[in-house]
Amino acid sequence: MGLGRRLDVPVGDLSMIRGLWEVRVRKYRQRQMKEKERVEQSALARIDQEWQYRIYCKTLKTEERNLLHRYLEKSKRTEVQPCTEWEQQDEDDPEQNRLIFRLDGDQWRDFPRELQWMTYLKEWHIRGTKISRLPEFLPLFSQLLVLQIPQNAIDELPPEIGKLTSLQELNVSYNRLSSVPPELGDCENLKRLELTGNLNLSELPFELSGLKQLVHLDIAENRFISIPICALRMSRLQLLDLSNNSLTDLPQDMDRLEQLVTLFIHKNSLSYLPHCLTKISTLKMIVVSGDELNCIPTSLCRNPNIKFIRLYDNRSAKKKKEEEEKKKGKNKRRRWNQPREEEVQKDSREKEFMEAYVNSLMDRDVVPESTTKVSISCLL
Repeated sequence: MGLGRRLDVPVGDLSMIRGLWEVRVRKYRQRQMKEKERVEQSALARIDQEWQYRIYCKTLKTEERNLLHRYLEKSKRTEVQPCTEWEQQDEDDPEQNRLIFRLDGDQWRDFPRELQWMTYLKEWHIRGTKISRLPEFLPLFSQLLVLQIPQNAIDELPPEIGKLTSLQELNVSYNRLSSVPPELGDCENLKRLELTGNLNLSELPFELSGLKQLVHLDIAENRFISIPICALRMSRLQLLDLSNNSLTDLPQDMDRLEQLVTLFIHKNSLSYLPHCLTKISTLKMIVVSGDELNCIPTSLCRNPNIKFIRLYDNRSAKKKKEEEEKKKGKNKRRRWNQPREEEVQKDSREKEFMEAYVNSLMDRDVVPESTTKVSISCLL
């Protein structure tokens, strides 16, 4: 009968083993992150971009190639092609030294291909085109500060927009958005966001709460039935435009907006204003519709430091508008999904007029107790 051999098996603390593996995994992820940053900061992307540009140039005729070279040249020319231009402003003023790309006209249905090699641009101004999508190369523009794309046919913002971490201004007003990607909340330097007149837009993702630098939020002329939760967490917000939506009340914690200066809530279905608005010490102007509003805190409308403006619709004009809406009832679904160009232009002109009127009131010591809208038609 053979003797059994004893085998000693070391047994360690499971928590210690788990901790060891967690350290290894953490170090591995750190190495991966550093490698990713090294590749992004290396010249590989730029070299690949240059080769793609050379390959593209080979497909062009001599005249087209020369025109493209002049177009990409960093000179002080302001116009190279009809309806497209880029600008370099006064070099003596560092704040104005920005490279700007402009594109307008309904003949444009897509972005120019050569735009992908102009990654040095600081501003895009795209207006009045038939473009419905932003280009795939948008994330390459890491230095972009301003993205102005109002009055186009854009029906969605890509998630990649969150990679524009230097972006300070975004205007997607009067397009066809029905949602906003949560990734927009990664644009941590965004100070101004305008989403006016998209008609199908009814909510904003909670992730936009991360926009702590935002001072201007305009979501007028949409389908909001309540103030987005994320808006109440934008602690530096100074201007909030909620006009022409479907609001029936305001939240009782609006005093969380401790730096709010201007509040536009006219053209909604509000019957009262919450008392919490009186706690916002920075508030200087409130614009409301006086037709249905019947309960207002006295300390709010009688405060000499607040310009409280009531807007009233002209009764005859209002009746006419209701009759027109009844006639258009059958086409209401189409109106939400595919807004006509004339409707967009009409709404934008009305908003521009309202902004000019309100700005004129800011300089007055005394504002009118109420204002009635009057429509005037001129035949030239």
